Amino acid sequence: MPSALPKPATSPSRDELIARYDGRAPRYTSYPTAVQFGGAVDAGVHAGWLSALPPEQAVSLYLHIPFCARLCWYCGCNTRATTRAEPVAEYVDRLVDELALLEAVLPDRLRARDIHLGGGTPNMLSREDMGRLFKAIRHVFRVSPGATVAAELDPAVLTRDWVRAAAFHGLGRASLGVQDLSPRVQAAVNRIEPFAVIQQAVGWLREAGVLSINLDLMYGLPRQTVADVNNTLDAVLTLKPERLALFGYAHVPWMKANQQLIQDSELPGPSERLDQSEAAAERLAREGYVRIGLDHYALPDDELARALAEQRLHRNFQGYTTDPNAVLIGVGASSISRLPQGFVQNHGLERNWRDAILRGDLPTARGVALTDEDRFRGDLIEGLMCDLAVDVEAVRARHANAIGAGPDLTVAFARLAPFVEDGLLVLDGERLVVTEAGRPLVRSIAAVFDAYLDPDAGRHSRSL
Repeated sequence: MPSALPKPATSPSRDELIARYDGRAPRYTSYPTAVQFGGAVDAGVHAGWLSALPPEQAVSLYLHIPFCARLCWYCGCNTRATTRAEPVAEYVDRLVDELALLEAVLPDRLRARDIHLGGGTPNMLSREDMGRLFKAIRHVFRVSPGATVAAELDPAVLTRDWVRAAAFHGLGRASLGVQDLSPRVQAAVNRIEPFAVIQQAVGWLREAGVLSINLDLMYGLPRQTVADVNNTLDAVLTLKPERLALFGYAHVPWMKANQQLIQDSELPGPSERLDQSEAAAERLAREGYVRIGLDHYALPDDELARALAEQRLHRNFQGYTTDPNAVLIGVGASSISRLPQGFVQNHGLERNWRDAILRGDLPTARGVALTDEDRFRGDLIEGLMCDLAVDVEAVRARHANAIGAGPDLTVAFARLAPFVEDGLLVLDGERLVVTEAGRPLVRSIAAVFDAYLDPDAGRHSRSL
């Protein structure tokens, strides 16, 4: 099986490359990353940014549902386990209130073209709560005909009635959490889920007319092997999903207490992780899927693959996206908004988020105002993360009115030299192209342009 990193006799060995490059780096779903968010961006600043939006502005909406019927040990999301309907219904009450607070500061009923329900487990919403939520959304925003409505779903608690109700409200894209189908791996992460459950969920979604289905898989899980990854693919590819995501498990137990239940000794090492990732990539390529960025795959006629081919792919807090909207409004505990002036995050603790809303305040916890240099560097990083290539001179020209000649990148280019020498990057003047061998390290390559990153802080997961 080909290695994910080059290892000709004249080049460093795979182990040497891993030791050299397997540092910690952000996933770059934003720039600056959330580590740079601070309290200077408060509810007042947030309200001012929202009120300054032009009335014709099209927006995307993200609504966070922080509940799950079970707590998976690998999870890094902001969620909690419950089996009771009352906390979820009360949370929806506050979501409706937060939407009313947004209505009070927005300049008009802005047009919403994309709505994403994330979590947690959005299908923890009852059909009645889902109806109340969409009624409030449509009251505050003008939902475009044909707007994309997407949801992240847990197959174990999905029902046919829920799928039908969601389809009534416009659900057109669904993402199902699979991770791995090996009972041994599932036991190690507290997520027991037979393939028949996933198969049934996909059947209900197809029956209801959901045209785009994504399956979330993971590598690097405890007890997981290349054989487990291949066996999982054998099963899920029979469902013919339009998209798959293959995320590397990010082990950050100092940030997520539930991950402390995972035994470090059962985790595969970086070389094993690379074997798992590349085995999946090779299999999916044989099945006709297009490899997108760091960890996504799509059939050639899927919109995500077409966006890659046409260089209009973007990256946000939900991963790779075709969403062209410059404004993303986050609703719910911990949700993040992207506005022209910067990023804003709601309180992550549900109690603090709820208390702010009951006081009549936007539940803003922190954020960061963008500088012109941030926008320039953010475009460089997004280009690398999405297209595995970027022309620095062309990006500089797009930002010339704001930044002039821009920041001096001499040090950044010097830091790229080792990647070039090891065959991970091709540098032609100011045009950078990440090689296939360098794809697993694109986060580390992009980090060269991050003016804020402290590589010794240990705030991020490992690159490989």
